[in-house]
Amino acid sequence: MSDLSGKVAVVTGGSGGIGKAVCAQMAEAGAKVIVGYRTNKAGAEEILAGLEGDGHIALPLSIEDTSTIETFRDKVLEAMGRVDILVNTAGMTKPVAHGDLDGLTDEIIDEVFINNFRGVFATIRAFGPALKASGDGLIVNVSSIAAFKGFGSSIAYCGAKAALDAMTHSLGIALGPEIRVMSVSPGVVDTSFVPGRTREFSEKAAAATPLQKVTEGADVARAIMACATHLRLSTGTRIVVDSGRSL
Repeated sequence: MSDLSGKVAVVTGGSGGIGKAVCAQMAEAGAKVIVGYRTNKAGAEEILAGLEGDGHIALPLSIEDTSTIETFRDKVLEAMGRVDILVNTAGMTKPVAHGDLDGLTDEIIDEVFINNFRGVFATIRAFGPALKASGDGLIVNVSSIAAFKGFGSSIAYCGAKAALDAMTHSLGIALGPEIRVMSVSPGVVDTSFVPGRTREFSEKAAAATPLQKVTEGADVARAIMACATHLRLSTGTRIVVDSGRSL
């Protein structure tokens, strides 16, 4: 059930902590992987060189700009001819204390929503026809427990991820039966995604959870892999990967 041979998997944000783990696990399962990266070309090529199998490629992508998403899609289809799996790990945040209403500027709100909601939707829209043509398409959106717990790096981030979960629900209904849509929702993950957060911060957060374990990028990637391999009748819903932080 874990064999993805013959599948083509697109991973946006592929050079980030979660994206890197997703690329590695997808390739290990036999998929051909497209590592989508924003600016870290050297990091993406390093990831590419370490993937099992062959035929993988790395391509630039800015989800803030729909025209670059469409160019990215065209290059993927030219190289691969098909797409079966789209994993949206790309996103960003800027920490703003929830009580600092003036600190959460319009510009920050717009940037957070563009990167965590609009850009994800634009990517899904661009790859929708190819995923439908697959007949067994899968979209996995990397969300956050911030979407339903109300704590996170900023109120804007909470709102953007809540909107992303609503998108997952809506598209799960709209795109079946050819395409399944899932959200995977981490808590604190030991990556550099949130500026200023250290390993010490992650360990302290983990100590306060029921499982008392730090969530790694590979843990989130395994949940994404489960969506592709084992959860064949799941769509429009989320999987929480947070050591129980959201309880």
